Amino acid sequence: MPLPLGSSLRSLKLHPHPTAMAAASSKTITDFFHPNPATAKRRKLTTSSDYQPPSSLTAQQKSRIELNRYLAKSKRNLKICSQKVEGSRYVKLEELLLEDTWVEALPGELQKPYAINLCKFVEAEICNSGVSVYPPQHLIFNALNSTPFHRVKAVIIGQDPYHGPGQAMGLSFSVPEGVKIPSSLVNIFKELKQDLGCSIPSNGNLEKWAVQGVLLLNTVLTVRKQQANSHAKKGWELFTDAVIKTISQKKEGVVFLLWGNSAQEKSKLIDQTKHHILKAAHPSGLSANRGFFGCRHFSRTNQLLEQMGTDPLDWQL
Repeated sequence: MPLPLGSSLRSLKLHPHPTAMAAASSKTITDFFHPNPATAKRRKLTTSSDYQPPSSLTAQQKSRIELNRYLAKSKRNLKICSQKVEGSRYVKLEELLLEDTWVEALPGELQKPYAINLCKFVEAEICNSGVSVYPPQHLIFNALNSTPFHRVKAVIIGQDPYHGPGQAMGLSFSVPEGVKIPSSLVNIFKELKQDLGCSIPSNGNLEKWAVQGVLLLNTVLTVRKQQANSHAKKGWELFTDAVIKTISQKKEGVVFLLWGNSAQEKSKLIDQTKHHILKAAHPSGLSANRGFFGCRHFSRTNQLLEQMGTDPLDWQL
């Protein structure tokens, strides 16, 4: 019925319908704990069992989601680097370090005098030497672009990149899929199988380790084709020493796997009161039998991480 002119809502007195009052008064306390099945069914439609909120995911599911997220980020960094290099004869080194967390952790490092000289040297080698330089430009900082600073759990230190065609990919010991697995990496896989029972993979791409938080860092990041150590003592060691020092100073609980004398020399850069160092012989064919086989560094790394409350690494490739 329409309101009379001059009336207001306040003047209205609402009286509940007798039927509604009867329905309300007929409810007992058990009705609140055992609702009508039809009502419960309607409620269930809004919380379908097909949908899982983040809190209901298992630890393994969460880990897989996180791994895929960082793998996608790594590939995005790689794609941007490739686009920068495409059609260019040379791209400045500082433009190829894309991972923001490392740029923040190493402020101004590539603007220091030694790094400027290093950049000039690498440019001359790529543009004027007439010899191929490995890895390709877009992969020079692949280790840092694949493993964000805040994700670093372990560090495996290598020397200079592989110097054969198509081998180097900017990750220590790693080679792209389709490339013959080098002897050192074959021995790493053998030890991994003996240590953790991991099956030996069909290729030598260690990208899965990198995105989980294993920094695969060579001490020298470029090399001439078929000329091992040709870019040593040109400035790269100062840069990678800065990376190691930064991890030591700004992080805690990182496990450093130092294989061979060259890698073990870097132990002086690491604060052993904050971090863990595992030493063994180099996995090369010449020395693997003199202390690399049987070192069990992969299981020991996981034990140390778990003792610190950090998720272990999935070493299976």
